[in-house]
Amino acid sequence: MRRRRIYEGKGKVLFEGPQPGTLVQYFKDDTSAFNNKKKGIITGKGVLNNRISEYLMVRLGEIGVPTHFVRRLNMREQLIREVEIIPIKVMVRNVAAGSIAKRLGLEEGSQLPRPIIEYNLKNDKLGDPMVSEEHITAFGWAGTQDLDDMVQMALRVNDFLSGLFLGVGLKLIDFKLEFGRLWEDEDMRIVVADEISPDTCRLWDVKTNDCLDKDRFRRDMGKVEEAYQEVARRLGVLPEVSAVEMKGPKLVQ
Repeated sequence: MRRRRIYEGKGKVLFEGPQPGTLVQYFKDDTSAFNNKKKGIITGKGVLNNRISEYLMVRLGEIGVPTHFVRRLNMREQLIREVEIIPIKVMVRNVAAGSIAKRLGLEEGSQLPRPIIEYNLKNDKLGDPMVSEEHITAFGWAGTQDLDDMVQMALRVNDFLSGLFLGVGLKLIDFKLEFGRLWEDEDMRIVVADEISPDTCRLWDVKTNDCLDKDRFRRDMGKVEEAYQEVARRLGVLPEVSAVEMKGPKLVQ
């Protein structure tokens, strides 16, 4: 059956869902870094990210954090609620790494005084520039109340995920969240959207500081597939599948 493709991003494809107000989110093995300047394939990444994101979204739901997630459909797809995506990426940083270390001359791996929140405008052509709360509210990308909800939710997610990952020997260095407006009749609420996975989080081993996330691809560190598998294994969601299934079928639309 051919399904209507709604949107294709760097790591996922969204299709029309089976019921009104739903979409099917398909996880690809394609990966990119530096605003799509570097591209590659991480075999099985889509399968692993689907499982990891499912697990984390369900756990967030259990503590009352609303998300767009409904259920996992198969190895690479999940059913999600259709939301109006807010064009802002919310970055929560616990430890200096990546761009904040470069920008502020901080030693990579140094603990930040408290979780720091940064915002980026979702715009590939502009390279997802950093923006301030002033920009966000002045240009109407999100209202003041929306932003308050997003920040409160991001800090709650940070607390919860930091503890969850610590329990399996991983340090949550930083992560990116996206949010959407979920409309139910006349009511609107802000929910966590997109995915939560090693594509969107920096995760280091507590003992060795080994990096187990997309930085292995960004920085040509090798063993990228193994890092994603290790995160899934520690969370108890590593799928028992053959290499053929991990490679996945060709995407049909």
